[in-house]
Amino acid sequence: MPSTPQNLKKSLVAEGFEVYRTSPNLIILADRVRDNLLMDSGVAVVQGEPLVVRITLRARAAEFPGDGADTLYERARALAAPIRDRGYGEISSTAVPVTDPGDPSRTLDTWYEVIYERNLAEEGELHPELRFALSVPKTAER
Repeated sequence: MPSTPQNLKKSLVAEGFEVYRTSPNLIILADRVRDNLLMDSGVAVVQGEPLVVRITLRARAAEFPGDGADTLYERARALAAPIRDRGYGEISSTAVPVTDPGDPSRTLDTWYEVIYERNLAEEGELHPELRFALSVPKTAER
């Protein structure tokens, strides 16, 4: 296993992955939406023993007006079938407000997120598992 998060990040970049953000033990991968725009992909690596792949599935309240929180969480969970089949388990769920950048007291939308993780048996599983995780739809759509 790469001994530090910096080494892990370097190995991911060398394999063609783009990094959106890092924290002491978490590397969040990016989706390239356009040539000049990177977005959070909803896929992350948790550095540790063992390595963990984390996938965040989401439903936007604005996309489903009238749906309550329970229904929105279920919409996010409905995306999980292909990852549950690979051994991912739900670890948490949370509502994340999206605030107006010009007025942080104003909420524009709310994301209902369900987070899944899978422990990897060996480092050799990491790159193929991340490619799979990036291919999975992570946002509920109408």
